[in-house]
Amino acid sequence: MSVEFVPAVVPPARPAPPVRLADGLAYGGDYNPEQWPREVWDEDVRLMREAGVNLVTLGVFAWGTVETSDGVRDWSWLDDAVALLHRHGIGVDLATPTAAPPSWLLSAHPEIAPVLADGYREPPGGRNAWCPASPLYRRYALRHVAALAERYGHHPAVRLWHVGNELGGGNARCYCDVSAAAFRHWLAARYGSLEAVNAAWGTAQWGHRYGAWDEIDPPRGRHGAPNPGLFLDYERYSSDALLAHYLAEKEVLERHSAGPVTTNMMVGAGAQVVDYAAWAPHTAVAANDHYTLVDDPLREQDLAFAADRMRGMSAERRPWLLMETSTGGPSWQQRNRAKEAGEIERNALAHVARGSDGVLFFQWRASRAGAEQFHSAMLPHSGTRSRVWQEVVTLGAHLRALAEVQGTRVEPARAAIVVDDVAGWALQHGLKPHRGLRYGRELRAWHRALWERQVLCDVVPPWADLDAYDLVVVPTLLVVDDETARRVAAVPERGGTLLVTYLSGVCEPDAQVRTGGFPGAFRDVLGAWSDELYPLQVGEQVLLDDGGRVEDWTERVHLDGADAVVRYTSGPLAGGPAVTRRAVGRGAAWYVSAALPPDGVDRVTARLLDDSGVPRTVEADPGVEAVRRVGDDRSYLFLLNHTGTDRKVAAAGTDLLAAAEVGPVVTIPAGGVRVLREPPRPGASADGSAPSALSASSASSASSAPTLRPEDPR
Repeated sequence: MSVEFVPAVVPPARPAPPVRLADGLAYGGDYNPEQWPREVWDEDVRLMREAGVNLVTLGVFAWGTVETSDGVRDWSWLDDAVALLHRHGIGVDLATPTAAPPSWLLSAHPEIAPVLADGYREPPGGRNAWCPASPLYRRYALRHVAALAERYGHHPAVRLWHVGNELGGGNARCYCDVSAAAFRHWLAARYGSLEAVNAAWGTAQWGHRYGAWDEIDPPRGRHGAPNPGLFLDYERYSSDALLAHYLAEKEVLERHSAGPVTTNMMVGAGAQVVDYAAWAPHTAVAANDHYTLVDDPLREQDLAFAADRMRGMSAERRPWLLMETSTGGPSWQQRNRAKEAGEIERNALAHVARGSDGVLFFQWRASRAGAEQFHSAMLPHSGTRSRVWQEVVTLGAHLRALAEVQGTRVEPARAAIVVDDVAGWALQHGLKPHRGLRYGRELRAWHRALWERQVLCDVVPPWADLDAYDLVVVPTLLVVDDETARRVAAVPERGGTLLVTYLSGVCEPDAQVRTGGFPGAFRDVLGAWSDELYPLQVGEQVLLDDGGRVEDWTERVHLDGADAVVRYTSGPLAGGPAVTRRAVGRGAAWYVSAALPPDGVDRVTARLLDDSGVPRTVEADPGVEAVRRVGDDRSYLFLLNHTGTDRKVAAAGTDLLAAAEVGPVVTIPAGGVRVLREPPRPGASADGSAPSALSASSASSASSAPTLRPEDPR
């Protein structure tokens, strides 16, 4: 029997013009007036003006509050809220409320809810409780989006359209029969024939050859060892299915409005729930929700990594938008923590430093009821007498002082880390030599070493242009296609420095292992290869001749043109290379076969910077963050002190937060921030960047900045 489904069709992206959401940097957060009596609204807008709020996200979960039953809508409260905000000069990021199907729809059609891999259908009450392949849900959702866009498509308060909310947060994978049918359709479009699917997945293994399309099911169940090709393609399909839904809503909005359209992603370290880098070209402005984790000892570096990743997936390094963050503890961690004094501003301005043109929080006023009643807010339960409120008001004043930064871009980075969600999914799932490795481990390790040295680094998808970078780091890129491998290999050949870590280049895009030794696709450029993998057992360590100790991962490496930089001195691999370097013309290619400890990563990073000539933004101790944003004729140096003691940095300019001239040495107070409008720098290019160490043809410049292809080539 055939099953009706929505195809996961993803058309090429269309370039969008730069977006200006507010006069100056955007500031505000999610506003939910429907949760409060009408008399509270007037107090809300009065306090918003006091705090300097100029943009709020409205209507995210309001579907059932507007459409109270099938086809019956009451717009009166939303009309009033939009009008009230507009009268007070506060712009609206108007959300399509499709993340929250109304109860009447779920009750009438429980089949739209997603199904887990074990066959359990999610009950009502959660978030994103819908199957992306459901044609019935799609019809209801687009019907409401059309009604919303028709009503507010030309309202002057609406500065931005916001599709859904954190798509994939709750419905990243659905395993129902409708999804299975859509997956088969997706496979037919990708491969063209069953023979090609069987070949790509190597279905002769365990005798799982398919003879008909209907024999293919999603990787259901709890056995944890599906065919790697099947698993990886279902991850790809699931990401495309959600993206197709976003694009369907976007198309409806654009029919009724000329306003820019985006959706809020959840980009951090490690593998994401969907392939956001492939989504970003379809947004008018890339937008991210970022929350630090209480058990992360380097929360501020996780923030920097996420921001660098947003910038790396934004076309032409355009400004992006921090759509959600918190003033304190969220409500979904095991032990939610309040932020320390000054941390709200330090976190917020770290995002701005790395390219965000605004700071939005979840949420404006703390909710008294519901699942997120203990989530922090700009206006907390304790009201305006709280420290949080005072810091929110101060942050608003400081963002107004930084208004001239709006629209500038982070100066071109000369270092890049290549990150791929598909590779992360492949690494973390199925039967692997070490099933406990997390994709974010090496990403964070190498980013941290650069971050602590104040070296700016773009975090880019594998199809990004790498020609602008003097240093490229490729950590645990397990799955890679030949074209990406070729472009990575070109880095040292043109005079750059390349570093590749273990478990990179091992598999082709269909998850089949590349034969001939590890690291597969990168063997030739590295001049080193390994014939056997030696994951270490719990508590096991091996020593290195640079004084380091390795846990988790080692390999038996053979030199084939490279030199050993660090060797193992204990264990079965004693005497063998752990880190290698091959000179390639004016460039160099490094291979790290071991899971190095932090001090080992630091030592190698120091050598990489010597090799590549990549400079530091400033010379400072670890714990001081330094990033520069540049415009046509101006530059702004952000200095953030994440330590508990004052720090000094050689710099000069106008401190925009203090409205004072400073320099030639600037003191950054403990936990504080300085933002300097710098005097013109001799030798800077038109965009404010210093000349690259490479040839002019590959120098960092606005014209050679990394760009994204309009579609995901995979």
